[in-house]
Amino acid sequence: MARNTQVAADHHAPPVTDILARFVAGHPSRGWSDAIDHEAHRTFINWVGCAVGAAHHDTARAALAAVQALQPAPQAALLGRRERVDMASAALVNGISSHTFDFDDTHLKTIIHPAGPVASALLALAEHTGASGRALIDALVLGIDVSCRVGNAMYPDHYDRGWHITGSTGSVGAAAACARLLGLDAHRTAMALGIAASQPVGMREQFGTMTKPFHPGGAARAGLMAALMAQHGFTASPRALEAPRGMMQTISTKNDWSEITSELGQRFEIGFNTYKPFACGIVIHPSIDACAQLRARGVRPEQVERIELKVHSLVLELTGKKEPADGLQAKFSVYHGCAAGLTFGRAAEEEFDDAVVNRPDMVALRRKVVATVDDAIDEASVDVTAVLADGQRVHVFVEHAIGSLANPMTDAQLEAKFRGMSDGVLGAARCSELIQSCWGVGAAPDLRTLVRLATPA
Repeated sequence: MARNTQVAADHHAPPVTDILARFVAGHPSRGWSDAIDHEAHRTFINWVGCAVGAAHHDTARAALAAVQALQPAPQAALLGRRERVDMASAALVNGISSHTFDFDDTHLKTIIHPAGPVASALLALAEHTGASGRALIDALVLGIDVSCRVGNAMYPDHYDRGWHITGSTGSVGAAAACARLLGLDAHRTAMALGIAASQPVGMREQFGTMTKPFHPGGAARAGLMAALMAQHGFTASPRALEAPRGMMQTISTKNDWSEITSELGQRFEIGFNTYKPFACGIVIHPSIDACAQLRARGVRPEQVERIELKVHSLVLELTGKKEPADGLQAKFSVYHGCAAGLTFGRAAEEEFDDAVVNRPDMVALRRKVVATVDDAIDEASVDVTAVLADGQRVHVFVEHAIGSLANPMTDAQLEAKFRGMSDGVLGAARCSELIQSCWGVGAAPDLRTLVRLATPA
């Protein structure tokens, strides 16, 4: 029986599956500016640091235990750990650990965390196949371009429906990257994209739980498997992305095809990547920045009677948890973010430790945060006033938080962030060597040295 549909499908969409496949298969190596190539290395180093740093978190341990029950062949490394597993499982676990701290890269236009799915799939495949570092960086740029362009075309409708856009677009980006690394032609690359298009993963309902970081890990595994299947002749619809019953029109009513095709091969989405100075949801960052500035101006928690917060509605929609019970929930609490910024002047992973989240002084301080919605304020900005017990009012307005495109983290700040996460896992000396190996990965003949440095001695 025929069913009514609210939105008519677009039967005249351009053949974007084929367009993207030809782009991925045919674009020349290092076919972009030095600035884009450097950004790819920044993306990679930030991803490695995040994955190593969370390698021994309960989330990563649980995922590894499940994987080991399958008795995997030791094909690829797990960053920050001594165990080795099969390629697909390495992609899964590294993808999970890289997103566990919510400290990974962010494509601000779509809120996609692009490296998790793409780099996790790539490193496992590159290590096993003996690919060069140059091939890995090329594939990283192209895979991220695919996932973010697909995301651009669907955002915000797709995200507003409840999809975790990192996972849903990540499987396609990971498939594109792995197809490139395997040297697949345009036809088989299109098949890889098609196989991945049937595997979008992740719902926003899972935010604040271990399943949120599963999304980039699951997408990495799906994309890697899609490319391997395509390599061996497995087929899919050549219009799997754009068809009326294909991925994009099924999971979003908004599909701006020009976002995929415009300046393809000239504008690279990795150039719009950003890196988090704070280990939590990106929309909290302006508030943390503002409260850290209040602390720098001499305001202390014990002086505060109230913190008045004016934010865009998206901030409370995504991070409005007033009473987080643990660190994972606190990453989606603008109230805890403000308390951390004022108490510590920062909000790294330590400030989201369960014990810190439940400290009486932190609970009391976040209850003094009064957040109101003002959609005249951009979602990337915040207006904060600390009302002190003596009646004094101290005001801070943050237009662009540190880590944004307008106020980016420097290379030195990225290195310091890397050390803060990874020194305790690898040791300071090994961590420094790994940082240098990451900066030089584009010139490395293979990934053996980097992988050795990224696993504990």
